[in-house]
Amino acid sequence: MQMLSRRRRAQLALLLPLIAGCAAAPPHTRGVAGVAPAADRFWTPPAAKTAPVEPAATAPAIPPEAIAGRLANLTLAEVVDVALANSPVTRAAWADAKAAAAAYGSARGDRLPTIDGTIGATRTYTGGPAAEAEEYATAYGPGATLSWKVLDFGGRGGRIEAARQAMLAADWTHNAVLQDAIFTVESAFYRYAGAKAVLEANRLSYAEAESSVVAAETRHDVGLATIADVLQARTARAQAKLDLQATEGQVRTTRGALAVSMGFPANVPYDVQIGVPDVPVEGVSQEVDALIARAVAGRPDLLAAQARAQAASARARTARSDLLPSLSLSGSAGRTWTDGQVIGGDEYKDRAAGTLALNLPLFGGFSGRHDLAKARAEADAAAERARGLRQQVVYEIFVAHSDFLTAGERVRTVDELMASARQSEEVARGRYQEGVGDILDLLSAQRALAEARAAQVNARLGWYISLAQLARDAGVLGLHGENPLAPGALHPEVEK
Repeated sequence: MQMLSRRRRAQLALLLPLIAGCAAAPPHTRGVAGVAPAADRFWTPPAAKTAPVEPAATAPAIPPEAIAGRLANLTLAEVVDVALANSPVTRAAWADAKAAAAAYGSARGDRLPTIDGTIGATRTYTGGPAAEAEEYATAYGPGATLSWKVLDFGGRGGRIEAARQAMLAADWTHNAVLQDAIFTVESAFYRYAGAKAVLEANRLSYAEAESSVVAAETRHDVGLATIADVLQARTARAQAKLDLQATEGQVRTTRGALAVSMGFPANVPYDVQIGVPDVPVEGVSQEVDALIARAVAGRPDLLAAQARAQAASARARTARSDLLPSLSLSGSAGRTWTDGQVIGGDEYKDRAAGTLALNLPLFGGFSGRHDLAKARAEADAAAERARGLRQQVVYEIFVAHSDFLTAGERVRTVDELMASARQSEEVARGRYQEGVGDILDLLSAQRALAEARAAQVNARLGWYISLAQLARDAGVLGLHGENPLAPGALHPEVEK
């Protein structure tokens, strides 16, 4: 036996280092270590037993097939509706808001008592040499317990208020996400519209350059122009063709960007019919101070930040209540039947108890005071963030309003430029056709006219983008793309 004990001790001494080494080694999964062997080595994943499962593709809420009849001529309102329905960002924000609302409902339950029901059964046996006889007994019966915190010096109210403010913050955040998504899709819509309009302008400029080449070649054939005129006209035509090809590429990319903003593949077959209307003369009726006041009072992301600051303040009140006494009421009641006893037969007992307890926090390792200091500091930080965002909102409104005014002035200036360039091109063309003008004057005038056409398109649609930016910064951008800041400004859309 002694030899056996020594042998076992020796085996145990050999096993202890092995056990310790296994405890210190990283865990394995499917025979592969759960961490790389060194900082400069790749981690090798385990061999897959089966082919990897591809994640299921999530179909958009409004697939292209659902609006196939309208894809050939979408309006801005339809584009916005599709984008909002298909956007995972807006749906995630909505889910967050629903979760916050459920959390608020749960927090309000703290004002009510909690009642639990119980049903129990106990089987006992009594016997042995000292017992007169063996006895079996079974006790069973229902019961109920009630617990209710009567007073906690604002802790319960602070938790409920924090949950309520968190719900409001989630709802305002959802509204802000919607407005950001609307502005994003509107900007993509106008950029695609601008690219299409510039493409038409460049096609017209290319046709004019082609006519200049024909005119130069005709005059050269009859000896009224030199070969230099023909070459210069051909060079201008090649430049116009390059501009046309570049614009065709912009149309394709902006079209794909708009499709993606709607939640569709970039190559989905759709189109929008866009015109370039005149910009309303009256513009925006509100001054910058009124817009700032409107944004401060109703911009969703600012209201969300203010709600988060209120929630942090409520949590500080809850942390303060943890250092104060609390009064709780509890009670229980039930009935227990007992059967199987030798003497007395079956019987039951009713029981009831009530307790009113005052909890006095005496010492908790100073954790409560540090928790209170932490909550107050977090409330101060949230309030400062809200104040900083308010300043940022005022600055954004100021900049957006200034950019919008500049966009309006640019539209008027470009219209003057367009009228002047058109007249200059007409004069230069007439002089050249009559043989008293120079080819360089004609080509220069045509180039200026082409640039003026593109500038007019970009200026007018840029005015709409600036208007949408101003409405977004003011927090009033409509759910379907409508803009209350300029109700007379129609979307640049025309029917086919």
